[in-house]
Amino acid sequence: MSSTVESFLNESGPCFDVRSPKEYAHAHIPGAINLPLFSDDERAILGTLYKKEGQRAAIRLGVKLVGPKLEALMLDAEKHLQSSDYFKIYCWRGGMRSGFVCFFLQFLGYKTLQLQGGYKSFRRAILNGFSHPFHFFVLGGMTGSGKTEILHELAGLGEQVIDLEGIARHRGSSYGYMDAAQQPSNEQFENELGMALRKQDLTLPIWIEDESRMIGNCVIPNGLFQAMQQAPLVVVDCPIEE
Repeated sequence: MSSTVESFLNESGPCFDVRSPKEYAHAHIPGAINLPLFSDDERAILGTLYKKEGQRAAIRLGVKLVGPKLEALMLDAEKHLQSSDYFKIYCWRGGMRSGFVCFFLQFLGYKTLQLQGGYKSFRRAILNGFSHPFHFFVLGGMTGSGKTEILHELAGLGEQVIDLEGIARHRGSSYGYMDAAQQPSNEQFENELGMALRKQDLTLPIWIEDESRMIGNCVIPNGLFQAMQQAPLVVVDCPIEE
């Protein structure tokens, strides 16, 4: 069964990204598990064959490559099975890769959801989401004034909070990378930020820290940054030693 982005994200169950490991590592739907139908090298070979000899030749080679992997594919998927849940499957465009995995899992008796338009449609929805009319309260102040701690306290009190630096895995120019973790790609930063915003009630205020548009190597989307610039600013006026 195919599904729109909204329905796909709302449905419970394990979510599998069946694109190649390199595609997944660059960016993916947050929470998705990589269950690659083809390796990076195999994907490159199939792409070259498709251009040179056409779709049928690429499909025939794809079948040959996938055949020996079917048992491992089944076992990997079943490790994440939850009772009565769907297996949620997507590839780049919602085409043959996700379609084949859905067909295979359905053949084994499992329920599946295929994302219509694939990861590409998810990206479109995420980017469109940054143009919503957000109701922000922006928390500003000097570095070291405890803005991040205040955001966490607000979240603990039930307020809606978006931790931009946490999503970007970065704690500002003075502190550098948080816990030495590598920052996500900008595309993955947008995905995680978009999903975090999706969980908020847009009719209520959302607290967010005052940031420049660049957070390390990550860039705040233009629509979101404009909304932040136009929002009320609450300044933390506290000496660093306190």
